[in-house]
Amino acid sequence: MGAAAGALALKMIIAAFSGMGAATICHPLDVIRVQMQTEGSTYSGPVDAAVGIYEKNGVKDGLYAGVSAVELEAYLRQWLYGSCRIGIYAYLLENAQNANIKSGLDKNAIPLHSKMLMGLTSGGIGSFVGTPSELALVRMSNDNKLPVEQRRNYKGVTNCISRIAKEEGLPSLFTGAPATVLRACLLSACAMGITSELKMRLSGTGFFGEDGKLYGGVPLLFCATTISSFCANTVANPFDVVKSRMQNMVIEKDGSAQYKSMLDCFIQTIGNEGVLKLWSGFVPAFLKLAPYTVISLILTDKITKIVTGKEAL
Repeated sequence: MGAAAGALALKMIIAAFSGMGAATICHPLDVIRVQMQTEGSTYSGPVDAAVGIYEKNGVKDGLYAGVSAVELEAYLRQWLYGSCRIGIYAYLLENAQNANIKSGLDKNAIPLHSKMLMGLTSGGIGSFVGTPSELALVRMSNDNKLPVEQRRNYKGVTNCISRIAKEEGLPSLFTGAPATVLRACLLSACAMGITSELKMRLSGTGFFGEDGKLYGGVPLLFCATTISSFCANTVANPFDVVKSRMQNMVIEKDGSAQYKSMLDCFIQTIGNEGVLKLWSGFVPAFLKLAPYTVISLILTDKITKIVTGKEAL
């Protein structure tokens, strides 16, 4: 393995483990978001949804539906999507910084649009690779909401993926892929690009200590990622709603489905429920995205520092 490939692989592995830690903490918010966004949801808000899910199915089968603390396969999405989104971005950012150093420029003299393009690239690659696992988690998170006779009763992520492929065909594993990829591109472009930009700018203000190192840089990253997460969630939420609906829809035996395409889902959602429905689940999505981004990036940065002696972002 070449030096470049080895560096990329290391960053992706660190990102995957960091994502697993963040996902474990934030998963209940993802379950709440998915159930609020699917058609027919009667929850009035995230608190009502959390209480309803807990009362109906408890913690393990409700708020933590789709996650098993003892099975690595439950974290498949982090190894596929998370590792690419953060790992590839960190790799591209480091290469750009090294190029600046070789050219005699400030290593941080990278324009915002370039950082966002890096985030868009890493998010797009990760989301496409991780679409089957994303589909599985959406199905599993929402399964307990269905009437007993309509539940699919998946036994795990791999069981869910294999059953979808067998019962609905291999192409079904990429149901909602266009919306998934577009959402991830927009979300990652904002979350990663804006975080890096704000981290650089805020570290020079002195408000977060010398070079932003106050309390190990945690307050700086918290502030930067909270702002970037809000921007990312605002832009990506409509695609998140469409993705959740398309991935959760029932595919009939004749191949027919409620939504014919991503555009059709957008049109039906707006026509039947209004344009604001595209931002349903915004609060739990933001409350999940912000801490997830904070935790995953801090873990990535600290683990990278321990392993390589360098910062990741």
